[in-house]
Amino acid sequence: MKKRILIIGASGQIGTELTVYLRSKFGSHKVIASDIREGSEEMMQSGPFEILDAMDYEAIQEVVIRHEITDVYLMAAMLSATAEKFPMKGWNLNMNSLFHVLNLAKDKKIDKVFWPSSIAVFGPTTPKTNTPQCTVMEPSTVYGISKQTGERWCEYYHNRYGVDVRSIRYPGLISYKTLPGGGTTDYAVDIYHKALKHKEYVCFLNAETTLPMMFMDDAIRATVGIMETDKENIKVRSSYNLSGLSFNPEEITASIQKHIPEFKISYDPDFRQAIADSWPQSIDDSEARTDWGWEHKVSLDEMTAIMLDNLKDEYL
Repeated sequence: MKKRILIIGASGQIGTELTVYLRSKFGSHKVIASDIREGSEEMMQSGPFEILDAMDYEAIQEVVIRHEITDVYLMAAMLSATAEKFPMKGWNLNMNSLFHVLNLAKDKKIDKVFWPSSIAVFGPTTPKTNTPQCTVMEPSTVYGISKQTGERWCEYYHNRYGVDVRSIRYPGLISYKTLPGGGTTDYAVDIYHKALKHKEYVCFLNAETTLPMMFMDDAIRATVGIMETDKENIKVRSSYNLSGLSFNPEEITASIQKHIPEFKISYDPDFRQAIADSWPQSIDDSEARTDWGWEHKVSLDEMTAIMLDNLKDEYL
């Protein structure tokens, strides 16, 4: 069967690297990148690009039909810290964009949907350690509420209309290719930039705040992996737990100090501390591993070496 892919939100933190990966895997002409504004020069020149507002159903439908799209990766979202500043904007973007794509799939205009959820679906009453796939979910942020609601709608559209929708709950994602995008776990990206530039970092979370994290390469493999799995193997139609690393600011600092011994960290927690405190410290992703063969590859020290090596030229 022919495959033609549309990425909505291709210029974001995940979308940028997902676009590159999918174009290398399936061919540039089969992967249409889109966002509300033009992407990087590399993205614009490496394959088809459409200016597309994730809130505009008619515009999405027109692109889907014109390009004969089969698979949609909906990566447009307002992340946790930003959504707390603009609650209704966050809710409207995160929910309406999902309904647009689910309805296109319900009407048989596309075959398959990827929609990302997040550890933000969990809340302060969720078990903190080895958080199970099915557990108490009482999110306390706009982002988490929208993601939990989205999970329920994904499962409903699958059960009621047979929509082939697939999802994973991303932990904090770390990459050297894109800057932080407004998430609570963004310190774990920014800290590498500040280590190289200033040899010091003021962290907006406290030293003991352990959170689930993942290097972007692993996240991209998981995203494409679940989409390329036979649909009979996808048992969870809300969203799969996904785990990679779990560490706190002290531990990532120690990893950086193996390369930059003079690096120092200090702490000045802000409103994001309460968000982080409501999230798990580690995730049980055994169902993803069993159902579709997920496994993470990159350790904390491996990630640190990759991050510093690829960012160092910016600060020489």
